[in-house]
Amino acid sequence: MRHRKAGVKLNRTSSHRDAMFRNMVTSLFKHERIRTTDVKAKELRRWADNLITLAKRGDVHARRQALSIIREKDVVHKLFAEAAERYGAVSGGYTRIVKLGRRPGDAAPISLIELIFSEDDKKKKKKTKKTKKTKAAVEKKQVAEKKEVKDTPAAEKKISVEEEIKEEKEDIALKEDTSEDKAVVLEPEVSVEDAAEKPAEKAAEPTAPEVTEKSEPEPEKAEDKKEDIGSKE
Repeated sequence: MRHRKAGVKLNRTSSHRDAMFRNMVTSLFKHERIRTTDVKAKELRRWADNLITLAKRGDVHARRQALSIIREKDVVHKLFAEAAERYGAVSGGYTRIVKLGRRPGDAAPISLIELIFSEDDKKKKKKTKKTKKTKAAVEKKQVAEKKEVKDTPAAEKKISVEEEIKEEKEDIALKEDTSEDKAVVLEPEVSVEDAAEKPAEKAAEPTAPEVTEKSEPEPEKAEDKKEDIGSKE
């Protein structure tokens, strides 16, 4: 009979065996998965389940019991902080063992032991709740979001800028229309020939009388002078 002989010896002393499993449990909670032999993985699962139940309890005595087994304080703090959220809805089966095959050196069977989280169940619940919502509720939310966007000062600034741009475009269009009308009115009043004749007349007026008065003497005045001289003699 093998009563009151729990666990495996693994051809090691009790102190060596306890130290080995303490190190393995610490690295399991630190990295969330490790690779070891099948026998060690099955024994390690028993240690990990006991520590997770202590973490779910969460009191000071449980924390001290966990610190007597786990080697690092940061790992204990992480375990106690996340145990209620990750394992609160589960009452056992916190680990999973996956067989990987044989080790190349000694052909020992190797397994991967990892922690199981209940985060998948939470994601599924959130998805089902979202699908149950009616279309009316979704439309109300969209309308409320649009109102909030319109009420914000950034939206008001955008609207004012767009209005200013429209006004500027309208002013430019009006200016272009008025300039075209003016060109159409001025073209028949002023012609090219009139513009060429006017400056020529202005240049000829001051020069013509000065040349005729000074260069050409009057013949009538010379004859009158001779008659006056003969009469005096």
